[in-house]
Amino acid sequence: MEVDEENGLRPTGSWTPGKVAEVLGISPVTLRTWATRYGVGPSLRADGRHRRYSDADVRRLQHMQRLIDRGIRAREAAAAAFSGAAAALPEVPADRRVDELERAAEDLEFASIAALLDETLDSLGAAATWTDVLLPILRNLGGRWQRGDVCFESEWALTTEVSLALQRYVARFATAPSERGALLSCCPDERHSLPVEILRASMVEIGIPAVYLGQMVPAETVAGMASKLDPVLIVLWSMSVTTVDDLLRRRLQQQGFEVVVAGPGWEGLDVHGTPWVNDLDGALEVAAERLKS
Repeated sequence: MEVDEENGLRPTGSWTPGKVAEVLGISPVTLRTWATRYGVGPSLRADGRHRRYSDADVRRLQHMQRLIDRGIRAREAAAAAFSGAAAALPEVPADRRVDELERAAEDLEFASIAALLDETLDSLGAAATWTDVLLPILRNLGGRWQRGDVCFESEWALTTEVSLALQRYVARFATAPSERGALLSCCPDERHSLPVEILRASMVEIGIPAVYLGQMVPAETVAGMASKLDPVLIVLWSMSVTTVDDLLRRRLQQQGFEVVVAGPGWEGLDVHGTPWVNDLDGALEVAAERLKS
């Protein structure tokens, strides 16, 4: 079984012990020792004689190895990775999470990035994941760009996996189908959407229903979706002044919707009294005020 270089582990597979040891960066002897001592051996029987590791086995072993790297004893790490007994483990400092994610992104280890993001969102929630972990990484990447260190691949790998992890995270929170909520949209030419995706996850986890339309959505589609969904509030995001669509803002307001403009692109623009927010806490406060009143 090979690692898919674009998407991490394949959905199903049968891994030999040698390949698992290679992926984990440990010796086959260590892998056999773990299996014997901690009961974390292969769960598949490929034929009558040889046992193989499943994709799920490998993901758990990768989690176990990360815990060991953080200073957890192997026995406790095995119990946490294979039985979910994470409550007994010490809290992971945010700077350690930053380092682990940066290394995984630099090495284009998609499966590791995904696992680290899922774990971080579970532990910290969306808002703290953004402010304490993701923003420092993105700022570091931005600094590298300014120094001439082209790191597009690392940034692309990280931001792609963040979007996917947020989709998995949001899917855990149920919302009543008929409940009116917030409609979150990028301006039609805006490609930088992570802040809006984080906002959606942060809203949903505190009980505020929210629909996120995605990036590069045409103005006509945004207006049409608003008419059909009838949101209590529309948040219109722009990262740069070059992507601001004030015509869309006015059109939505003329349709009778309350609009909040968000992001640095709107800063200093005359939006005729339309509320402007430029941070996660401010956006959550406005949304909570409008939707829970």
